[in-house]
Amino acid sequence: MLDAAQIIQLLYSYEKTGVICMAKQYIKIRGANEHNLKNISLDIPRNELVVLTGLSGSGKSSLAFDTIYAEGQRRYMESLSSYARQFLGQMEKPDVESIEGLSPAISIDQKSTNRNPRSTVGTVTEIYDYMRLLYARIGIPHCPKCGREIKKQTVDQMVDHIMGLPEKTKIQLLAPVVRGRKGEHAKVLDHARRSGYVRIRIDGNMYELSEEIKLEKNIKHNIDIVVDRLVVKAGIEKRLADSIETVMELSDGLMTVDVIDGQPITFSQSFSCPDCGISIDEVEPRSFSFNNPFGACPDCFGLGYKMEFDEDLMIPDKSLSINQGAITVLGWQSCTDKGSFTRAILEALSSEYKFSLDTPFEEYPKPVHDVLINGTNGKEIKVHYKGQRGEGVYDVAFEGLVQNVARRYRETYSEASKAEYETFMRIT
Repeated sequence: MLDAAQIIQLLYSYEKTGVICMAKQYIKIRGANEHNLKNISLDIPRNELVVLTGLSGSGKSSLAFDTIYAEGQRRYMESLSSYARQFLGQMEKPDVESIEGLSPAISIDQKSTNRNPRSTVGTVTEIYDYMRLLYARIGIPHCPKCGREIKKQTVDQMVDHIMGLPEKTKIQLLAPVVRGRKGEHAKVLDHARRSGYVRIRIDGNMYELSEEIKLEKNIKHNIDIVVDRLVVKAGIEKRLADSIETVMELSDGLMTVDVIDGQPITFSQSFSCPDCGISIDEVEPRSFSFNNPFGACPDCFGLGYKMEFDEDLMIPDKSLSINQGAITVLGWQSCTDKGSFTRAILEALSSEYKFSLDTPFEEYPKPVHDVLINGTNGKEIKVHYKGQRGEGVYDVAFEGLVQNVARRYRETYSEASKAEYETFMRIT
């Protein structure tokens, strides 16, 4: 069985010579004398993983890098235009009689000390970026449940799906107008306000458009306009259809139905399975990125294996107290600073559960230990905090150190932050 590249090569050879020549199955090296190689001749199979082994100084690097890679790069450079070659410089031909069946080559520095699991051959060589673009442009999405090709979904189909929810289900129709983009988005907020909308959801939090909303410029945001709030019951079909059409106009064919006390439902006028009712987002290059929350596996976050935050790595020296810096995990080092919000949370916990922040962490009784690590189990505590925007008392249901940093890890778009968070995790 020939792949596409081999077929193209056969057709090309036929066009040039009138003779069908089978693609090379081997890289044939004859008379290699580079460095300490002594007239070496060998055939290396193509399209297979080949490992060169031997004693130090036996010529492994001379063969792999200084002969095969160097000749592959030289031939590729010669195929470029004379205009392009003037910027790249000359490459000398390695000391070898002949090499046949050689393709353009890439080389990865064998002395690299980067142990980040998110750094792969694909990302280092940037081939991964081209593959993501290729998949996004020519890929055909299929339903993960039935395997059928996913196509457009009409407004009527969306109405039928929503009306199939249990009666008296409360829903909100959201128009995702900003998805994972940096900026203050003042124009988006102002346009929504002038269009008469009352509520907006930003990064999962609901706001009234009547209040002043200031977004962090250098952080990526998700913004959804609340177009309508409904209770599923007979007779709302006309209003529901009108609201869906409004959502589609605002968000270029995307809609999120926020089901109160249920899972959100995503609809798209572009991609939806008519049998299973499953809708997916529009296919983009970031959909295939394991370093991006939009494309990473929700279980392993793109690592290929599951990792969980470890208490012993987050609090390595339990003989220290919280005030002495016992908590070292990213995002909580500031808890020793009396002006930080993390400090305000810990002070509220110490007041509610009667413990001291000066006590060594290892001496806390189990109930206090569980509250700090696993949270208050939904119970809200009064957090007194004075920040740059003023002073106030906030009702906070503390989720616990483990869940808090796990959520931060999931939501961050920074590869550097992900790598730092992963130093506090263990493979499970």
